[in-house]
Amino acid sequence: MQDSETVDQIDDTPIARAAQAAVQAIGRAGEGLPRPAATRVIVVANQKGGVGKTTTTVNMAASLAMHGLRVLVVDLDPQGNASTALGIDHHAEVPSIYDVLVEGKPMADVVQPVVDVEGLFCVPATIDLAGAEIELVSLVARESRLQRAIAAYEQPLDYILIDCPPSLGLLTVNALVAGREVLIPIQCEYYALEGLGQLLRNVELVRAHLNPALHVSTILLTMYDARTRLAAQVAEEVRTHFRNEVLSTAIPRSVRISEAPSYGQTVLTYDPGSTGALSYLEAARELAQRAVGPGGGSLVGQQRGGSSTGHGAPVAQHGTTEGHQ
Repeated sequence: MQDSETVDQIDDTPIARAAQAAVQAIGRAGEGLPRPAATRVIVVANQKGGVGKTTTTVNMAASLAMHGLRVLVVDLDPQGNASTALGIDHHAEVPSIYDVLVEGKPMADVVQPVVDVEGLFCVPATIDLAGAEIELVSLVARESRLQRAIAAYEQPLDYILIDCPPSLGLLTVNALVAGREVLIPIQCEYYALEGLGQLLRNVELVRAHLNPALHVSTILLTMYDARTRLAAQVAEEVRTHFRNEVLSTAIPRSVRISEAPSYGQTVLTYDPGSTGALSYLEAARELAQRAVGPGGGSLVGQQRGGSSTGHGAPVAQHGTTEGHQ
């Protein structure tokens, strides 16, 4: 009897719980994810810096792609951190999202495949994008140039994730007009909700005047430190305010997640067994599953016909396509 109680106590330690969660996540990683009936265009935004926007964009994208989905990351931040994390060259001479927004170049001409992850592609950002805010002001239909570029892109995709700069300027407005969903990463620290009201107001303005389909679909808690009471309090407050949007998976504060971009990798390829990698796999699973209603999608591996992003962007039949294999 005493031995049984001792085993139960050992099984209930933080390390044992983490190990059990890791085993469950690894087991589920082999399962298929539902393929959306139409391309999901998700804007990852929060004007507060350092909350994990880029980290969330690239790791969620990699997680989805590793489950067999076809995913495009659009790097809309002049710093180009998403491009760096995906190992994409983005020096000044590289064709980039700047050429698409300002010069009108087709998006197909600037998309690059991510070497480490099959099915994952990236539109890089270069330093030229820093001046795009000013140059866009004088252009026709300045708020919808990204949306038009995506609509004209004919390669088959399941997800498009747009990494926004930490501001609410024209680049972010272009992203909000192009997308249907907004994913907001929220850091589990003091002032977590500071400035969030302004972002939500901007989302409402864009929905009212430019993109009626836009809505906040997902909120992800990042940099969660289970050892601190503050993190638990912030998480509880966020879940109280956004009961239906918050994913149950929180991303822990992790050295591996921070190290991965310096090697030009996501944490999924840098350290697949780390808690950070397993958390992003679980978060991506939640993201994929919660959007599929009755008859709303098929498991990866099954074919589906052409559809659209909801903004007129054609989505071709899944299968082999020239230039992206």
